[in-house]
Amino acid sequence: MKALILRRPHAIDANPLELSETTLPVPGPNDIRMRVFVCGVCHTDLHIAEGELPPKKANLIPGHQIVGEVESVGKDVTRFTIGDRIGVTWLYSSCGRCDFCLSGRENLCDAARFTGYHHDGGYAEYAVVPADFVHPLPVGFTDLQAAPLLCAGVIGYRSLRLCQIQPGQRLGLYGFGASAHVAIQVARHWGCEIYVYTRSPKHRQHALELGALWTGQATDTPPNKMDGSIIFAPAGELVSQALLHLQKGGTLAINAVHMSPIPEFSYERIYFERGLRSVANCTRRDAAELIELAVEIPIHTDVESYALEDANQVLQRLKRSEIRGAAVLRISQ
Repeated sequence: MKALILRRPHAIDANPLELSETTLPVPGPNDIRMRVFVCGVCHTDLHIAEGELPPKKANLIPGHQIVGEVESVGKDVTRFTIGDRIGVTWLYSSCGRCDFCLSGRENLCDAARFTGYHHDGGYAEYAVVPADFVHPLPVGFTDLQAAPLLCAGVIGYRSLRLCQIQPGQRLGLYGFGASAHVAIQVARHWGCEIYVYTRSPKHRQHALELGALWTGQATDTPPNKMDGSIIFAPAGELVSQALLHLQKGGTLAINAVHMSPIPEFSYERIYFERGLRSVANCTRRDAAELIELAVEIPIHTDVESYALEDANQVLQRLKRSEIRGAAVLRISQ
């Protein structure tokens, strides 16, 4: 099968992903082999390609926002049949036995494994995934529009929950890429006022088109304090600035699997019971709830589509913040 393989992490401008022919993966008894139609491109893929996240597998096939159909199933699989349309997220598996898993926090499981990081992902014509971690996809979304929901959407939804924003409150979003452009649609559905902070004039315009009340840069002073905020950009210097704009008792959630160092800031920035927390991965419940909500709203993902072999160039554009909405690789249809 055709696949993009990361043999050694390197700066993305050096085109570290190699288009190769590799063997067809074989599903185990509890696995599904899926034919991949499309795969979303995520900032985490960039961190993996450049080595900011340490390698977990040699000759890795990245990609974890996968849409396709069931091509074959292991002998013990009963949830799906051949031809079912399915989606795969970042969470590849968890142990199911630890305190985290048993309390609904499988995203924190010490044995959790991740798609396109510990195991080969969706930058390929076929992928093998555990059936218990696969999601059926509803009608109403094209493959291209569904792909960004499976990580950008899910992790944005979890970030909204963890920043504790309530319907009708003021929400700040720092950075406006794939995840934020889905989160704003959920927050608008909840009647929130949205304030978007981003350096890119094009991204500020996109935010206004999606219903933001105000846009500016992180150093600009908004007309109101935020009840909750989310940082999507992996830039540690944003933390102090976002706390400065946060209302008393508000919570700032950091949506990043990797982030540059957070500079020292004074205690006054976090005083008055302001909260600061990270957002780590996602659960199957997050994905199921977001998919259901996406149908209800309905969420529209703005997508730029590319051929599989263009993935290096797409990641370069992502690093330069040149993608409007989300980028998705077309693999087979």
